[in-house]
Formats: sequence, structure tokens, C-alpha cells
Amino acid sequence: MNILILGSGGREHALAWAVAQNPKCDQLIVAPGNAGMAAVAQCAAIDPCDADAVLDLVQAESIGFVIVGPEAPLAAGVADRLRDAGVLTFGPSAAAAELEASKSFTKAICDAAGAPTAAYGHFTDADAAKAYVRQQGAPIVVKADGLAAGKGVIVAMTEAEALAAIDDMFGGEFGAAGAEVVIEEFMDGEEASFFVLCDGADVLAVGTAQDHKRVGDGDTGPNTGGMGAYSPAPVLTDAVAALAMDQIVKPTVAEMAKRGTPYQGVLYAGLMIKDGQPRLVEYNVRFGDPECQVLMMRLGAQALDAMVACAEGRLADMAVTWADDHAVTVVLAARGYPGAYDKGSVINGLDDLPADSKNMVFHAGTAARDGHIVATGGRVLNVTARGNSLAEAQKRAYAMVDQIDWPDGFCRRDIGWRALD
Repeated sequence: MNILILGSGGREHALAWAVAQNPKCDQLIVAPGNAGMAAVAQCAAIDPCDADAVLDLVQAESIGFVIVGPEAPLAAGVADRLRDAGVLTFGPSAAAAELEASKSFTKAICDAAGAPTAAYGHFTDADAAKAYVRQQGAPIVVKADGLAAGKGVIVAMTEAEALAAIDDMFGGEFGAAGAEVVIEEFMDGEEASFFVLCDGADVLAVGTAQDHKRVGDGDTGPNTGGMGAYSPAPVLTDAVAALAMDQIVKPTVAEMAKRGTPYQGVLYAGLMIKDGQPRLVEYNVRFGDPECQVLMMRLGAQALDAMVACAEGRLADMAVTWADDHAVTVVLAARGYPGAYDKGSVINGLDDLPADSKNMVFHAGTAARDGHIVATGGRVLNVTARGNSLAEAQKRAYAMVDQIDWPDGFCRRDIGWRALD
């Protein structure tokens, strides 16, 4: 079949890399794609949030299956338009995508489903939000209610930090995403990501990972969109995963179906785990980035079969086969990220790196200019490796990092440290 992947980041490069390995894939197009994806797919320069342009491309290229990568097209209803036109599509409806687009919506779903999560308040004005913070004290978590590209969460260790975060959000730092705010109880424990495919009725676990959100080694500095990840996450044992499935994921899926908005696609449950008990931190309605990179490295070609089964409502008959292996991805970011950074610096050394089932560099924010690869974003490259142990995968990943010549980039040097420690 001819397949279209919507998106332009490292997640979509990893998806394209895995899909291209499956013999069921004939032609593969990524829209808009990036410089790295051009090696495995044809890139089409269209806006993935423009449903009319996407449908025109689907018809022109006889696309049989569309994978929606990022959250923005999902929230914009692109998956709805595609399905209405009879196109087999992987990704939830706009109504179901509210599980990521609105944190207060997710909290209401958790309340109705009895899913364990942090105590919270939902606010539409700064004064009420500040009064709640003063009443609850710190540490406390302040979240922009809407989509903020992974940056609208402030873990405030002091009351002053929380009050400043409220001012920033209602002051427009995160645009429309911060017009409403959710303030949550601070949950301690270890965070991990649980990925499940849902076809509206049935669910299938497809992997675990742990992301590294803080910009600096040892989980220091401001939150980012993610500086690296590894899979599997040892803290998410089979027993913890079973609890998460039974207490959080399945009740959520049942509640969504009950409301007439069945969930179809990948559901990413961010969990806080303490003493073997998981609680929901947040839902994302797409594969995490950079967690997708380590999942695809381990899943390979079978990822396409699972996504097609999900879109066709056949998950009850589907299974995934995991090798007893590990994967690590290290994000190379532009200096200054997650703050201000320069664009356009040249990256050398990529052509000399291996590209196979155990070593890949997935491009996140790159472009090809005058025969060179240049950085165009904050998070730029995802250096990803697989090994029989986490230590082996980490060693491989950093060996590739050290061969890349990019003075304007930086990375964390401790991805995987919790599990290795």
C-alpha cells in the first residue's frame, strides 16, 4: 500500500524508518518531512494541519493509509476529515484528542473513570489560581491547559515559582494554551511512559520508555520537550503495567466510548510510579518524542502491522513480539535550547555514521542547504542505538554522538542514568 506520514520531527523520521522496512509498504511519503527523512521517503511540502491539502495529496498519490504523527493535526480534526473521506487513518478524532489538548478534560475523564491521578484545581483567572497555590503550598505543579509543545508545565518547588508561573501563563507566555490553567498536587516517585494502541474497544500494549525532560545532566535545569529516552523502562514492570492497564487505560477507553468519542490510535500514558503503584501524570494522543525513536528502533517493521490493525479495528487479533533488548536515544539540541537559540548552523560528520537496525540518527529539526545539513530547530538530532543491555545501547549512542561535528549543539551525557544507577 501507499502510505503517508504527517509530521516533520524525529518521531516521524522514526515512524518512517520502521514503516519503510515492512514489505507491505510500497510508496512512502512524509509531509512535510525533513532532510533526514528524504533518505527513506518522499517529502511533500504541505501543512499537515491543512486537511484540504492532505486530502488532495492522498488522492493524487493513491494513499491507502495515513499515520498522523503530531498532536496539532489531530486537535485540528485532520483524522476526522480523512476518515470521513474513507481513508484508513491512524490517529484519534479531534474530540478524542482532547485527552491531550485539554488537561482539564483529562482530569474530568479520570474523575469519571476512577483513574488514579494527582489532586487538582482548574482555573480561568489568575487570582483564583494564586489563592489555590497559597492554600496548597509548594511543591506544586502548574500546567497550561492547552497544547504548548511540551513546554507548558512548571514544577514549582516554591510558592513564589508557582505564582510567577501563573502570571506567565495568564500573561500569554504560552499563547492560547495558557488561557486556562490546571494546578496539581506534586507527585513524587519515578516517571515512565506506557504506550498502548486502542481501536475504540480493544487495547494492546506496545512498549514502555522513560524520557528525560530536564535540560541538564542529573535532571537539572528547565523542562524541555525531551532530551533523550530509553526503552524498556525497568520501573514499569509487568505488574505495574498490568495495574496501569486495568486502573487507568481501560477505564479511560471505556469512558471515552461511553461519551460517544471512542479512542482510536496510540494512547501515551505518562505515569508516576511510587511503591509499585502508578498514577496518571498526563495523556498524549500520539507517540512521544523522543520515546517513539526507541520504540521504533525495537519494534521495526511490525509497527506498521500493529498500526494498520488498530485503524481497522482488529487489535483483538494482534500481538507484538519484543526482543530481549534495549534502546537509547540522545537528543542533540541547539545551544540555548529550551530558551533562545540560533538557526542555520552546519552539522558535519553525519555521512560517516552507521545506519542500520542497531544504529540510527533520526532528524528532528534539520534542512538541506547548499549540500549541507543545517539545524532549523531547538531539538535537532536523535542519535539512537540498540543493544543487548542498556549499557551497551548507551555506549553505542554516545559513540555516534562523539563522531558528529556540530560546535553549536549540545546534549545530556547521562541518558539512561536512573536505570543504570
